[in-house]
Amino acid sequence: MSDADAGHDAGEGTDADAPADPMDDVYRVLGPNGEVVGTVPDIPDETLVDIYRDMVTARRFDERAISLQRQGRIGTYAAIEGQEASSVAATHALRDDDPVFYQYREHGAVIARGFPAEYLAYWMGHEAGTAGLADIDVFPLNIGIGAHLPHAVGAAMAFDYRGDDRVACAHFGDGATSEGDFHEAMNFAGVFDAPGVFVCHNNQWAISIPREDQTASPTLAAKAEAYGFEGVRVDGMDPLAVYAVVAEAARKARADGEAGGDRGSDAAAEDANDGSGYDHRPTLIETLEYRFGAHTTADDPSQYRDDEEGDAWRAWDPIPRMEGFLRREGIADDDLIESVREEADDRVAEVIDAAERFEADPADMFGDVYAETTPELKRQKEGLLAAIERHGAEAFLREE
Repeated sequence: MSDADAGHDAGEGTDADAPADPMDDVYRVLGPNGEVVGTVPDIPDETLVDIYRDMVTARRFDERAISLQRQGRIGTYAAIEGQEASSVAATHALRDDDPVFYQYREHGAVIARGFPAEYLAYWMGHEAGTAGLADIDVFPLNIGIGAHLPHAVGAAMAFDYRGDDRVACAHFGDGATSEGDFHEAMNFAGVFDAPGVFVCHNNQWAISIPREDQTASPTLAAKAEAYGFEGVRVDGMDPLAVYAVVAEAARKARADGEAGGDRGSDAAAEDANDGSGYDHRPTLIETLEYRFGAHTTADDPSQYRDDEEGDAWRAWDPIPRMEGFLRREGIADDDLIESVREEADDRVAEVIDAAERFEADPADMFGDVYAETTPELKRQKEGLLAAIERHGAEAFLREE
């Protein structure tokens, strides 16, 4: 799916009263008020409502998580506000058994896969809080920037070797494109035609570094050309556009000698007969979006950006856009919108309650360092447990 042929670019079909567009030339389906400006993908009404519900839930989770952090009830947290559409819609465009590799901000992927009750426990410092992700084919989050990308490519290559009809989808930020792991992973994906979908969330800032200081490339999607596969730019705050682009990328990744996107049958045949023996084509997707809040709860964005910049992006908020579309199409009314909000409140409250009931075992910190516990780790573990036994657990607890 190319920028030119995939549907609609950002400059067409807008009226004189439309807000300024900060995204330049991107693939788009919805205008800022939810009006249709491109080709709506074929999505059942119930899935459209699910996408909206998951975005609303992600934002409510964000609000509660930030509040919990300010109260000292969880650790440092990475906010998603403004970026809900890209991770939620991308996940809905995949099959349930397509694994998702995410960085740390794409909570929408976890929510779209069912939102395990133990998820928040991780943000409270319990590594076991990620255990529930394995059941929904989501890999644990990564604090190391871009470190998960080689693993995602490795999983995709394994699917290809085994003949599994699965696609690996990896999420990462624009700052990750400055890491060596990104380039190594993309090179392998291109050389071996790994069935992967690589979603780069360009939220304009890598902490305090603006995108224009990250790279001399005209776009981040353009980097795909160097690795021999397609790069696409999409309005990441438009859930329908994200869904369409990711669904097409996943189809192309699964394709076995078929035409992919706008490449045409001749190009597909060339792929299949180039002597490499591979034909599953990866795609790099650059989602243009904006994080409304701080990089994390340990960040102060007022030190490096001004309010006017954020105001320009607020007009493209993904949740009002999706709500506007659902109302225009007669899919949602006031009752449904209210029920979605109440459900989001209840679901997030359940997750918080489950996380706060979690009882940590000090021995757990030694459990997953190596596949087999080393003698030194065993000595440390025994020493800690003996000290707890001798002095009591209260001696090791922080006073609130």
